[in-house]
Amino acid sequence: MIPPDVRKIATASDAARARSAAARLTAAQGAPGVERARFLTALTQRLRQCLDGDGAELTLTVEAPGPDGAARVQAVVRPLPPGGRTSPSRFAVSCPGPVPRSLAHPADPDDPASTDAVLAADEETAAVLRRLDEVEELFRLHREELHRTDQGVLALHAELDAAALVQRDLLDAERATRGEAEKARRLLTFLTDASAAVTASLDHEDILLCLSDQLVPRYASQVDVWLFGENRAASGGARSAAAVTAARTGRPQHAGRHPGGLPGTEDLPPSALSPGRPVLCIPLTVRRTLGVLTLTAPGHRFDADTGVMLVELARRIAIALENALRYEQHRDTAETLQRAQLTDLPTADGLRLAARYLPATRGLNIGGDWYDAFFQPDGSLLTVIGDVTGHGLHAAVVMGQLRTALRAYAVDGAGPAEILTRLHRMLRHQEPDLYATAMIARLRPGEHRVTWASAGHPPAVVRAPRGAVRVLGSKPGVMLGVPIPFTYRDRTTGLEPGSTLVLYTDGLVERRSQGIDTGIELLGRTLAALDEPALEDLDRCAESLVEPLVRASERDDDVCLLLCHSTPPETVPQPAHGERLGRPTGVPRPARAFGEGPAPR
Repeated sequence: MIPPDVRKIATASDAARARSAAARLTAAQGAPGVERARFLTALTQRLRQCLDGDGAELTLTVEAPGPDGAARVQAVVRPLPPGGRTSPSRFAVSCPGPVPRSLAHPADPDDPASTDAVLAADEETAAVLRRLDEVEELFRLHREELHRTDQGVLALHAELDAAALVQRDLLDAERATRGEAEKARRLLTFLTDASAAVTASLDHEDILLCLSDQLVPRYASQVDVWLFGENRAASGGARSAAAVTAARTGRPQHAGRHPGGLPGTEDLPPSALSPGRPVLCIPLTVRRTLGVLTLTAPGHRFDADTGVMLVELARRIAIALENALRYEQHRDTAETLQRAQLTDLPTADGLRLAARYLPATRGLNIGGDWYDAFFQPDGSLLTVIGDVTGHGLHAAVVMGQLRTALRAYAVDGAGPAEILTRLHRMLRHQEPDLYATAMIARLRPGEHRVTWASAGHPPAVVRAPRGAVRVLGSKPGVMLGVPIPFTYRDRTTGLEPGSTLVLYTDGLVERRSQGIDTGIELLGRTLAALDEPALEDLDRCAESLVEPLVRASERDDDVCLLLCHSTPPETVPQPAHGERLGRPTGVPRPARAFGEGPAPR
């Protein structure tokens, strides 16, 4: 252990010599310049502080090398007098140099060594300054690098901001595009649904009601359709100038305070009938202009895309209305023709007749079903039921031809089988692509039998007076018009007084979900369930048969029913003066549609 160097510091000279000694010691030990400067500066500052008081005692020691192999120079400054309130100050610096054998006392201040120490201090200061210059240079380089980094960061932020703006614009454009696409999808969906709704019916009144339900209130606050040839007037009993212009020019017209800007639409001043809201008048044109569709805007204006959709919808509405009007005209013509050919039922001694005809409620409504009843020259009563395949005007025309030909053949006194044979040949020759079924039953008043023949027709049903029901189920002949030669045969069966013969078409007993046999069985059970008083009113009896078999409001086929009731002998009315038994008497009674009141007698 090296003895410490202890010095009394009472003057500035003592402090200078002490600093010089510490400088020489640390220099000899090879302490780094910056650490030496820090050590000496702190020591000198502390010694100067002690000179402001009573001085100090400085102890310099060199400690042996530690684990890192470096010695330590330590300075302890104890203010005088000892035991004061100020505690000692300690300063140390690591020195990699060899440990000295002794710590020599400094020389006199005038000694050249002291001057060297002062110069050495300047060198230390210069070293520190050089170090500071190096540090400043590093700081400058770091500042420049940091500045360039800041500039890059600012440029990056600017690019990010620009990219964010571009992305926002792209998102706005995408959002707008999606909105337009969604709007177009909604308009196309509505156009498809509305077109399907208005074309689902062949009744123009239903189409107009459906149109209002579809458009109000989403696309129009009010809808008016002006169909040419109808007497219906718009609200207030007048038509707007825009509607009249659309009807005259055949082009869509927009009437409002401001131009509508609708594609393909002309602008007019506001309508006096709707001064507060614009109106859009679209002609309903197919091959000709059927009328004008007038729409009042749901808000302050019509949207351009919506206007295009409404014009297209009007075109489809025009097609639906034209189809409905043509269908109704065709149906009315066919129905008039068919009903004109349905015969009036005759009256006869000992026989009572009743009939029902119900047109189909689906499709064209007009089929080829018919019934007939008339007397032959020999007094026989022929009852006929028939059904021409297909529907529409052509079926009704062919049905009329068959009815006329049948009556002509019956004038010669031909029986049922011979009449059907002739009809078969006629239909094969005149209508090779059309077929028909028919059944003819001949009754003679006063005789208790019926002679009949069938051409592919459902079998007749007979109810006995006490309720027993039987089906005339002999195998029928082929349908009329089938391209093969065929000769029909007459069949005869007993018909006791009080019996009821039921002739019908397949529309009464045939259903898609069931076979025709099920319907015939139901007809037999219904007929058997009728009591005797019910048979006194044959019209009511016909209703009682039709109602349970034709319950559905929608019918795919026509229904024809012909009842022939033989009166028991004791209830046969006596013929009036001048009338012959077995001949037609009275005024013919027309058949009624189901649901009407009793026919006049």
